[in-house]
Amino acid sequence: MKNKTKYSKMDANLAIYLFKNKSKRNSVKVISLVLILGLCFTIIYPILSLVPIVFSSTEDLGNPNVIWIPQEFSTVSFKAAIRLVMPEGAMTMVKSILYAVGIMILQVFFSAMVGYSLARVNFWGRRIVFGMVILVFLLPRQSLLLAQYISFVHFDVLGIMNLFTKAGEINLINNPIVLVLLAVFGFGVNQSLFIFLFSQFFKNIPKELEEASLIDGCGFYRTYFRIMLPNAVPIISTVAILSFVWNYGDTYYTNYFNPNGEYMSTLLSSTFITANKDYILNALTTWYDVPVATDMAFDAVKQAGVLIFLIPLLIVYLVGQRKLVENMENSGLVG
Repeated sequence: MKNKTKYSKMDANLAIYLFKNKSKRNSVKVISLVLILGLCFTIIYPILSLVPIVFSSTEDLGNPNVIWIPQEFSTVSFKAAIRLVMPEGAMTMVKSILYAVGIMILQVFFSAMVGYSLARVNFWGRRIVFGMVILVFLLPRQSLLLAQYISFVHFDVLGIMNLFTKAGEINLINNPIVLVLLAVFGFGVNQSLFIFLFSQFFKNIPKELEEASLIDGCGFYRTYFRIMLPNAVPIISTVAILSFVWNYGDTYYTNYFNPNGEYMSTLLSSTFITANKDYILNALTTWYDVPVATDMAFDAVKQAGVLIFLIPLLIVYLVGQRKLVENMENSGLVG
């Protein structure tokens, strides 16, 4: 009887223990689910709230009865946004994408080389150079703007321009070559961060891999291009996605160094300003016979322009978000 009582108590304690553990796990799952749903709602809600605005007719804008579903479906806002933000039609977006892709390729190529050199090549002053890379990342971009702007206004490299121009210098402002030079020399959009990511990634690759390639007869450059770069595909894809997104949406460098360039980001920011409100409202009434064009119509066209601008970014996110999250864990930002 004593043994039976003892075992029954043990079974009861075990059942209580298992119930507590199961309750804790379920509680953690419920709390995590609530937090995830809350974050998703916070992120997605601003985009969902645009639907009744950009797809409503101008008469329905401001109508308290219209909450989520427009009473009269209309694409006037999108049509007006396309004409305003994309003066060359689809080619405007194509040019913006090609620009972002081109700068992305340059940033990945040169950032990878610099990051590999800082991580695996022993040279005098390596720590100083690495510290300068971190310093450039920490410094506000505005602190370097004046020096960069003056350098490109009076562009001359060791007096070489004397051989080609009488003035001995050339003005590169409002020339897309400036954005290319910034990417080549490591001053592109957040490029110091890319160099840091590559450096941290290459530090984690075993040195035995390089030693084995050298024993097999591979030189320094062949080891880099044939051995190290293929193993750096995760960080390359991460940097490529970040570079494309940031360059596609950049308005800082493009506005200062190539203000007349037809980039979607600069066109969007320069078109929908308060000074152009009357012009856009008059355009709505003229182009599409809109009887009433109020400030809400201006906001609707503006939000439609934002959605058009976001299309490539949403595609990139949907295609590469899983790889981006997975690669971030191995890129040097974590651990």
